[in-house]
Amino acid sequence: MVRIACVQLNSGPDLDANLAATAAWIRAARAAGAELIATPENTGWMVQGRPKALARARVESEHPGVAFFSDLARETGAWLLIGSLGIRLDDERIANRSLLFDPDGRIANRYDKIHMFDVSLPGGESYCESATFKPGETAIVADTPWGGLGMTICYDLRFSALFRALAQGGARLLAVPAAFTVPTGRAHWHVLLRARAIENGCFVIAPAQCGVHDGGRHTYGHSLMIDPWGEVIAEAGDMPGFIIADLNLARCDEVRDMVPSLRHDRVFTPPATIAKGPGGGAP
Repeated sequence: MVRIACVQLNSGPDLDANLAATAAWIRAARAAGAELIATPENTGWMVQGRPKALARARVESEHPGVAFFSDLARETGAWLLIGSLGIRLDDERIANRSLLFDPDGRIANRYDKIHMFDVSLPGGESYCESATFKPGETAIVADTPWGGLGMTICYDLRFSALFRALAQGGARLLAVPAAFTVPTGRAHWHVLLRARAIENGCFVIAPAQCGVHDGGRHTYGHSLMIDPWGEVIAEAGDMPGFIIADLNLARCDEVRDMVPSLRHDRVFTPPATIAKGPGGGAP
């Protein structure tokens, strides 16, 4: 059994203000007994546009947020999963990096977001994450006292093969720190998170950004925790705060014994590509 909290934030462009707000919620969650506390994507800052992101990014060894959360992990004695910070790689690109701190303040593992959010939404919103961020290349299952923790970030949620690989690599917990837009959140947030839990017989923890951010971007909120049967066991609303729940990891084994699909994968030949017709679909 482990008590886990998901912190929901409304991060802005000011790193110091965001760190202070995040720390207050982490301390409150720890006071409520949380042993593992997770924060959303873009915990350090939420800004619109490549120039603002590049101006704020720092290499990991010099990033103020890294030292801050290392100290906070030691102070609280909790495991901290910081959903992501903008880590500078070179003069042109940033990693959208999730960091897991152990209670001694050490970085137990790190994960760079693999799938880039390059989309144009029906309401006119458009994003091109790959213009600023370099995609990661490695899936990560972090070792924790409660079992394997599969690390993902936001748009990764739409790529079920990644989650399958994490589950088959030993994950019993799947983390999805996110900053989902309101249109995609309303349509897909709950159903995709529940699907990833059901498909893989895993608990899913999904701390989210909420509210209005720099440049007028709106995020959906509704941080969630979901059990391996797909049941929602905790959900936030659309304001900053935290949710907390006790997770019995033995439930993963129970569900996987009932529906042992993780043992039923088969190698198959992929289909031949069908040429697109004039309308964009199959002829």
